[in-house]
Amino acid sequence: MIILGIDPGLATMGYGVVETQKGQPRVLDFGVVSTKKSLSLPLRLIELEREVGALIDKYAPDQIAVEELFFTKNISTGIPVAEARGVILLTCVKKTQEVYEYTPNQIKQAITGSGNADKRQVQTMVQLLLNLKTKPSPDDAADALAVAICHSQVGRLCGEFRVK
Repeated sequence: MIILGIDPGLATMGYGVVETQKGQPRVLDFGVVSTKKSLSLPLRLIELEREVGALIDKYAPDQIAVEELFFTKNISTGIPVAEARGVILLTCVKKTQEVYEYTPNQIKQAITGSGNADKRQVQTMVQLLLNLKTKPSPDDAADALAVAICHSQVGRLCGEFRVK
């Protein structure tokens, strides 16, 4: 099974593609999609739609897992990210019927065993679980791989969102 994991963002969206065989995930690709601040919001959203669609077309994932947003401080800074996430979800749903969402705590719990893990701990566990020589970077890509791994481990049990 091929899983596309997405860490949503407007300026930087992380993605990670893993394939699971016999319960063991292996990395196919990971990276980020960046949009230019100099572009208007609608043009940045169009760029995200195009890039997410291209990832789905390239890897033909069986399932897609997306991290939910979590705000603790200024919600106004999260509005553009929420708009980007909406475009990402819409693009995914248009291309596949298998889209799931996970909270940051669910992802950290699945990857490290603790919902309070920090980014460094998540990166280290992603490196170990995928048998990578170095820690995946940037952070957005590592987070997206963590989303994909989380889904590969617990998706059948507690995926929060499924479109039929």
